Amino acid sequence: MKHVLRLSFLLIFLAEVGHGNAQVQSILDGAYVKETNLTKRVVPYPPLREADVMYQRRIHQDIDLRQKINQQFYFPINQIEDRKNLFDVIRYALEVEGSLTAYGTGPTGADDEFHYPLSPTQVDSLLNPTELVDDWDIDTGEKIGSREVRGTISAQDIVRYRIKEDWIWDRQRSQRYIRIIGIAPVKESFDDDGISKGLTPLFWLYYPECRYVFANAECYNIRNNAQRRTFEDVFQKRYFASYIIKEDNVFDRAIGDYARGLDALLESERIKNEMFQLEHDLWHY
Repeated sequence: MKHVLRLSFLLIFLAEVGHGNAQVQSILDGAYVKETNLTKRVVPYPPLREADVMYQRRIHQDIDLRQKINQQFYFPINQIEDRKNLFDVIRYALEVEGSLTAYGTGPTGADDEFHYPLSPTQVDSLLNPTELVDDWDIDTGEKIGSREVRGTISAQDIVRYRIKEDWIWDRQRSQRYIRIIGIAPVKESFDDDGISKGLTPLFWLYYPECRYVFANAECYNIRNNAQRRTFEDVFQKRYFASYIIKEDNVFDRAIGDYARGLDALLESERIKNEMFQLEHDLWHY
C-alpha cells in the first residue's frame, strides 16, 4: 500500500512539473509570432561574366564598432531572446552548428586569401585561449609560480570588422557592384600596463558562405522595430560606416604603411572620391 501511495505522489509531482514546463514553453514574449526573417532565403547574386567587367578594384575596409551607426553589430553584449550581436552569431555558427569555416591569418598574421582552414580544435583554442597567470605571495609579494587559465574571447573584445571586397563596374547593366569576399573580426590587444599593442584579425570567413547564416540573424532597426533587418541585409544594402585601409596596388601595401593619422584618413577619402568620380564619368544619365 505504501509503495502504491509513493508511486501515486510521484506521478502527480511529475504531472505538475510537466504542466509547469508546458506553461513556460507556451509563453509568447511579444504580440505576434515572428516568421519573416526566420524563413528568409539568400537572394542570389546576378550573373556576372568576365567579359562584362570593364573595371575592377580590390578594396579593404574597416568597420569601427565605436561609431553609432555600427552599434547594431556590437549590441546586445549578452544574447537576448530575439537577437544577438554579430560575433555571437559567428561564434555559434563555428562552434555549435559547424556551418562556417574559419581561415587562419598565416605565420605573418596578414594572410587574407583563405589559405589556412582551421579545424574545430584550432577554432576552439583561438576563441578560448589559454594564458599563463602568475601567482604571488600576499605577504612577501614574491612570485611563487604560474598557472594556466582558460579564457574566452567575448563580443566586447571585438572592436572592428575588416571586410575584403571587389568593386566591379558592369558594362552589361551599366552598374557598379560591391561584392564582399571576406570578413574578419578584429581584436585589440593590450600589454600588462594597459597600453594597446595594435589590432589583430582573429580569422577570416568566406563571405558567400556567411550569407546563409547572416540571412537568418536579426539585428536592431532603430527606425522601426517591426521591420528588423538581418545582418545580410545590412551588408548588402551598406547600412554601415567604414573607411578604406587598403586598395590593390603594385606594392601590396596598406594605407597605414605610408600614411598615419589624419593623412591616412585623407588618403582613404581620396580613394573613395576617385572611385566615385570614375563611376560618375562612366555612366551618363
